[in-house]
Amino acid sequence: MPEANNWNDKTITEFRANGGRVGGNFEGAPVALVHHRGRKSGREYVNPVMYLPDDADSDAIYVFATKGGAPSNPDWYYNLAAAGQGTVERGTETYPVIVRELQGDERDRIYDEQSRRYPGFADYAKRTAGIRTIPVLELNRSSRRSLNTPDEESEMTYDNEAIVRHAYHTRRAASWTSPGSLAASPMTA
Repeated sequence: MPEANNWNDKTITEFRANGGRVGGNFEGAPVALVHHRGRKSGREYVNPVMYLPDDADSDAIYVFATKGGAPSNPDWYYNLAAAGQGTVERGTETYPVIVRELQGDERDRIYDEQSRRYPGFADYAKRTAGIRTIPVLELNRSSRRSLNTPDEESEMTYDNEAIVRHAYHTRRAASWTSPGSLAASPMTA
């Protein structure tokens, strides 16, 4: 997988050199760098990912484990899902997040909105149909200390504020009735 790592390294360098913006196929698209620890190795990894901002909550973003429509999920998905937390670089800001995997109708509504905004995501879903459902993760800002801040402890812990936000999002998501209602919801741009 040296080609993917080379692409990741170039994208990460470009992202950091340009205040969170990248060019090429992703020019103008929202891109974040997701930091996660290997569930087996314990090493820290960084992956660039497109995200969907939650327009009603600037502390929440959604990321999609598309792996370009490959038949398997990306490692970063398994690492974040297993840990339940990670760190995000968005623009010039770096902050810790708690991770929640979306399920059922909530997952479908968010994925459909991303596909509407970026049709390549609909193609990824077609390529994986019958093989896997592309996971969607909500990354919600947490006030715990960041993993990549050298002068702070690296131990990840949950905090009450993030747990309350998680409960709020879970209740809010349950109130959405259909993908069509998304156009009238706070998620629209």
